[in-house]
Amino acid sequence: MAEAAAEFGAGVVVMHMRGDPLTMQRHTRYDDVVGEVRAGLELGLRRALDAGVREIWLDPGLGFGKDTAGNLTLLRRLPELLDLGFPLYVGASRKRFIGELTGRDAPLERSYGSVGAALAAVAGGASALRVHDVAATRDALAVFLAARPPVVGAA
Repeated sequence: MAEAAAEFGAGVVVMHMRGDPLTMQRHTRYDDVVGEVRAGLELGLRRALDAGVREIWLDPGLGFGKDTAGNLTLLRRLPELLDLGFPLYVGASRKRFIGELTGRDAPLERSYGSVGAALAAVAGGASALRVHDVAATRDALAVFLAARPPVVGAA
């Protein structure tokens, strides 16, 4: 797929996922979730760069072969992925781990928790988000970004 993206000048999202959609939730145990996700992203990143892709986004793959603890660790430690040199893309919206944290079984009831996850992702350095509830997320981000203290040392 990277070769096709490069040929047509398309960007790609390199996402970490352990296994495939049918088996990924059977393999959620990691010795070092951030380190292993980082290694997987580096491998995908190298493939994309070697194919000639110019626009690349990195997605830690929340919910794709990760349990609640792993997802939370990745959200907390997103800044550790920034030094890979590519923007982070995070899709936490309505994921099962949000339901586990909020007690909301139905994905449609996870809007508020999803907005919270989006804010956490942006606080951790995410440049792009995949969301279902666009207006709510946009409004929350407008307030969050306006009220956030300036980064020390930033221009």
